[in-house]
Amino acid sequence: MQAQKQKTQEQALLDLAADWQAKLPALAADIEKARRLPADLSAAFAQGGVYHALVPREYGGLEVRPATALTALRRIASGDGSAGWNAMIGMTTGLLAASLPEAYAQEIYGKSPGALTVGVTAPLGRADQVKGGHQVTGRWPFASGCQNADWLCGGCFLYDQQGERLLGKQGAPETRLMLFSKEQVKIEDSWHVAGLCGTGSHHMSVEDAFVPEGRSVVLGGRPQVARPLYQFPMLGLLALGVASVSLGIGQQALAAFIDLASAKKPTGSSRTLAARSTVQSEVAQSAADLESAQAYIAQQVDAAYQEAQQGERLSQAAKAGLRLAAVNATHRAVAAVDRLYRAAGGSAIYRQSPLQRCLRDVHVTTQHIMVAMPVYEVLGRAKLGLDPGAPL
Repeated sequence: MQAQKQKTQEQALLDLAADWQAKLPALAADIEKARRLPADLSAAFAQGGVYHALVPREYGGLEVRPATALTALRRIASGDGSAGWNAMIGMTTGLLAASLPEAYAQEIYGKSPGALTVGVTAPLGRADQVKGGHQVTGRWPFASGCQNADWLCGGCFLYDQQGERLLGKQGAPETRLMLFSKEQVKIEDSWHVAGLCGTGSHHMSVEDAFVPEGRSVVLGGRPQVARPLYQFPMLGLLALGVASVSLGIGQQALAAFIDLASAKKPTGSSRTLAARSTVQSEVAQSAADLESAQAYIAQQVDAAYQEAQQGERLSQAAKAGLRLAAVNATHRAVAAVDRLYRAAGGSAIYRQSPLQRCLRDVHVTTQHIMVAMPVYEVLGRAKLGLDPGAPL
């Protein structure tokens, strides 16, 4: 019975994503101009279960399989990159519900179906221990979706009467994600950027904000819900989400180029772009980049999910495989979009061309720390049997 219900919910999420995939291109210019996801569009994502796709069932979430979530994100992003990015941030932040104490998970997620949580994991805040919780001050960039959010989280270093709190024998600083209500947070109008303009990724800040004990999550800690989805590391799923948005943008660029190539005749030519052998080769290479990267993600996610079904946390090898697939997909998408943009010629530079937006959007995805080029070095060390030097 539960399996059939999950299958129905997953299909409904995929159908919703496909519906928005068709609708979003007509809204893309307005989303970019507004520099945020429109409130009514965010509400539609919330109502459709996008933001709670990875929230545990006991808190009203869909708890879909990772493969389903990534497919939905890829579809939305192929309609509009900024919309896909906002969907990705809301969806992956929903994973926090599995790590919060039950009372706070119910308050934030269970009592508010579709509630949007967003945030920044970088520990740029200071949380001082006080009676009943923590007093927090901090400022974080890249708070995507913050204007539509109900709750926002920020990474913090913890302090008590003895000073900064450290973990274990190595003495690493203790880091927590503190959850703030939207009333506690100040949003700064700072998102003036080259690409993914519609994500509303402004700076956010809090000053002396009280966070009660329990309304925070240890970054990298063991979730309180032990089912297979929650054996995946949160940051690993975030990296896969970024990659899925990148692939969606790449698919949008490929579709836009095929439409252009079938109709456009370069100046002085009697043949369409599609009739040129060089263009045919570049389309094939771009399709191969996107489809092979997507297949690699699917392979790694499927293998990791099978491992997670055994009831244990994922092995280092599985985590490394997920991260490598994510980094590879992001940069394969960039290669595909760059190739198609060049092949399109002068028409691609105009604002009405989806290709120029795809070019700008996909290059912004590469700047995310979870899929940036230096991650290749970490994963290469792991492949060589060396200490990766960073968490996977």
